[in-house]
Amino acid sequence: MTRIHRAWFVLAATFVVLLVSAAIRSTPGVLIVPLEHEFGWSRATISSAISVNLLLYGLMGPFCAAIVERIGARRTMALAMALLAAALLLATQIKEPWQLVLLWGGLVGAGTGMAAMVLGTSVVNRWFHARRGVVLGALTASTATGQLLFLPLLAKLSEESGWRSALGLVAVAALVAGTVAALFVRESPAAIGQLPYGADDSYTPPKPRAGSPASLALGALGRGVRSKDFWLLAGTFFICGASTNGLIGTHLIPACMDHGIPEVRAAGMLATMGIFDLFGTTISGWLTDRWDSRKLLFTYYALRGLSLLLLPHALVEAGSGLNVFTVFYGLDWIATVPPTVKLATDAFGKEDAPIVFGWVFTAHQIGASLAALGAGVVRTQSGDYRAAFLTSGALCLMAAFLALQVTRAPRKFEVATPVPAAG
Repeated sequence: MTRIHRAWFVLAATFVVLLVSAAIRSTPGVLIVPLEHEFGWSRATISSAISVNLLLYGLMGPFCAAIVERIGARRTMALAMALLAAALLLATQIKEPWQLVLLWGGLVGAGTGMAAMVLGTSVVNRWFHARRGVVLGALTASTATGQLLFLPLLAKLSEESGWRSALGLVAVAALVAGTVAALFVRESPAAIGQLPYGADDSYTPPKPRAGSPASLALGALGRGVRSKDFWLLAGTFFICGASTNGLIGTHLIPACMDHGIPEVRAAGMLATMGIFDLFGTTISGWLTDRWDSRKLLFTYYALRGLSLLLLPHALVEAGSGLNVFTVFYGLDWIATVPPTVKLATDAFGKEDAPIVFGWVFTAHQIGASLAALGAGVVRTQSGDYRAAFLTSGALCLMAAFLALQVTRAPRKFEVATPVPAAG
């Protein structure tokens, strides 16, 4: 029998960690209305904590990549999961809005930022020499799987046993994921006397860079901001975050409930998006190995923009239009990650790409943070989300054309083994 390469076990453990992190990040959609009812807080107040969470989640990205270089992926995963479990358990005892901002916004935001796709890309770059596009697409789909497995259960728990039970469930899941990482993740193939998957004897492992995580992160940022491509990728990813995590991920369930759609059904819609996202993102990784990433991004953002422009009408009808939106949007949810990563790697090289992409991802989460807060304010002041959905749709159409302006860099790696770097 052919021995299974250790890279696949490391990948599986990383998938579990990212899956649980994604489940935790998707929890606010289930919590908004219960918190509103129990404490009488406005949707804008609750959204402010979610906004801080999303911002810190993004700001941790570039430093996470540097932290992985200094203390290793296994310790980073274990630390992140322990922090999340503690913060979630403490959050079950909140009584005031500032406590929600501190625990959910601050600690949970930092913990999920340490267990984000920047971490996943660092693992892929270390362990895989071949099939990186496909592997990164599958790993990125952990977000979809987290939604699929947890959201309906969290909604049902929140409805039947209260929102504290939902937080307790994801806290336990975080402890399990941290244990899996400690048991199965190893720092590099060289540490166990292996080559990365797909590498031959001519492969030379990269040398670790000297410097603190902060200096590595800021140095990569300094090199990145001098490039037009950095600003184009950061700008399109800003819009990506605003239209996904910040808007749909946070406010779709409350928006559905505003139109008389039960919470469990609305959570089921997001979970169904997760099913289609699993396929869409994996296929996107496969396409990224073969097609022009700029044209892929143009297609993804244009289709997402059109779907968001149609969403307000679909919510009013509450019929088949919502089913079409669920499938359509799900296929496109985070399909943007593999081509964005590929373009970042082409532009900045294998060494800088994970950290530079961390900064691009920070822009993603700044967009998500502003959209989460902005949509909450729009709902509080106008009574519905229509303006938020239409604005986000128009921004996605703009991002489609911005993506075409990214420089088409000459290929630095063979077609079968693109080097993605860090969702």
